[in-house]
Amino acid sequence: MFGQYNDLANARVFITGGGSGIGAALVRAFVAQGAQVAFVDIQADAAARLNADLQAEFSRQAYFQPCDIRDIAALQRCIENACAEMDGVDVLINNAASDNRHSLASLTPEQWDDSLNINLRPHLFAAQAVAALMASQGRGSIINIGSNSALLGLTGYPAYVAAKSAILGLSKALARELGPNGIRVNSLIPGWVMTERQKQLWATPDAVAQCLDQQALKACIEEQDIAEAALFLASQASRMLTGQALVVDGGRV
Repeated sequence: MFGQYNDLANARVFITGGGSGIGAALVRAFVAQGAQVAFVDIQADAAARLNADLQAEFSRQAYFQPCDIRDIAALQRCIENACAEMDGVDVLINNAASDNRHSLASLTPEQWDDSLNINLRPHLFAAQAVAALMASQGRGSIINIGSNSALLGLTGYPAYVAAKSAILGLSKALARELGPNGIRVNSLIPGWVMTERQKQLWATPDAVAQCLDQQALKACIEEQDIAEAALFLASQASRMLTGQALVVDGGRV
C-alpha cells in the first residue's frame, strides 16, 4: 500500500462483498493497516481463499460470514454478529454489487427489483444497522461504493446505472442526517477496475483501448487504487469530508 494511516490500526471495519475483486482488495488493505476486519460475501469458497492468503501474509484473518445481502434481516444479523466480535464498528463499506449486463427491451420487473436489491437497498439498511452504535461512539465513517457509469450514463445495464446514481443521493442524505452524531458518509466512485470478473467477461482489447482513450491517465485502474481511496475516507485524515463523491477513474469523467 502507498498510504499508511496510524488511526486505522485496530479500527473496526465491516465490508460487504469482501470475498473477491474490489472487496477482497479492501479487506486486504485494512488488514495491512492493522485494522480488525469483518466481511460478508455470497461466495464462501472465495472468502476462504482470501483468508488463507491473509493468514500466510499477515498471520491473521478477517471475520467472515456467508450472506446474501438481498436478505436484509440476514445482513443486519451479520453486522450485529460482527459488531459483537469486534466490540463495535468504526467503518462500514457498502461494496457488494452486481453489474450483470441487461437491455431496456428485455428487462423484467423482477430483474429490476433484483438489481436494486443488490446494488442499492443493502446500502441503506447496513447504514441503519450501524448508525446507533456509531452515534454512541460519536464517530464513524460510511463509504458507499458507486460507479462512474452513473456519471457517464453508460449503456448496457440501465438498472445498475440507476442504482449507482441513487447511491450518490443516498450518501448525501445520510451525511446530513448522521453528521450531527459525528458520522461521515461519502460515495467512492470507481471507474472501470480490471478485476478478474471484468477480464473474463467484458474487458476485450478493443473495449479496454476505448476506455483508456477516454481517460486522462492512460493506465488501467486496479483494485488497489480503490482500496487506497477507501483508506483515506475511513481515516481521520478525511475527518471534515462528508457528503462527497470521490471519483477514482483516471480522469474519464
